[in-house]
Amino acid sequence: RGKDEKHRVRMPKLRRVREYKDKRKSIDDVERSIFKFKKSSEEKSKKMEKEEKLFRETFMYEKEICVLATATAERSVPSRRRADLPVTAGEQLDVIDAVQGHAVICRNAQGRYGYVLVEHLNFR
Repeated sequence: RGKDEKHRVRMPKLRRVREYKDKRKSIDDVERSIFKFKKSSEEKSKKMEKEEKLFRETFMYEKEICVLATATAERSVPSRRRADLPVTAGEQLDVIDAVQGHAVICRNAQGRYGYVLVEHLNFR
């Protein structure tokens, strides 16, 4: 009888340890997913910096980059020149500068810069 009682007492303890391990694994999974998110955001910021550097070299843009307005593309337009920004319909664009009379410099969600004609944009 003494051995049976000891065995019965130990069973709940083992279950508690297993539950604790399961909880610990789930906490580790959450932490790992947070680190993965940070890693992708770091890669994205590096890519954005690279695009900004390329933009400054291509357009010889010395001023500080600030968003003047936000616009939505009305239709899809492929780029004809290297300086043009290819646009898809419904895409959100940040207007950086209005250099020429009928074109503005815009930035898309991927961080690419280029000229877009005003007639293709819808300002809110």
